[in-house]
Amino acid sequence: MIKLPKIDDKATKKAVEKALYRYRDYLVTLPMFLMPKVTPSYSLVPPSNTNAFHSSTEDAAIERIQYIEERDSYLESIHEAVNTLKDIEREIIIKKYLQHDASYDPLIWAELGVGRSKFYVIKSEAMLRLAFALKIEVYKNKG
Repeated sequence: MIKLPKIDDKATKKAVEKALYRYRDYLVTLPMFLMPKVTPSYSLVPPSNTNAFHSSTEDAAIERIQYIEERDSYLESIHEAVNTLKDIEREIIIKKYLQHDASYDPLIWAELGVGRSKFYVIKSEAMLRLAFALKIEVYKNKG
């Protein structure tokens, strides 16, 4: 008989929420540290003579491109995972976590016309489906 590991529901839901909050952060922020340095910098150490040339503007451009590629890849993975959900689950996740102005649970269940307990059952199932789609599920230890 094969024993499958058990899912830690609480930890898995936390992991999914963390992933969804990271999604929102990616949507609304472009960190200032990726901007080129505008102020001059002076050093007492003489410059080394190498054939390599790089400026803070080039470094910032490279970092920005890497950041954008990472962000776009992450956003795409979230979109693909959310699109695997049932319609009502997708609607709950989008309204709760992915919109610019996230809504509150009571407003969402009233808008959807479902009861409180039914809403939380659907939301819980959606979180588990997302965890599997994103491959971030957390399993309980045997001990």
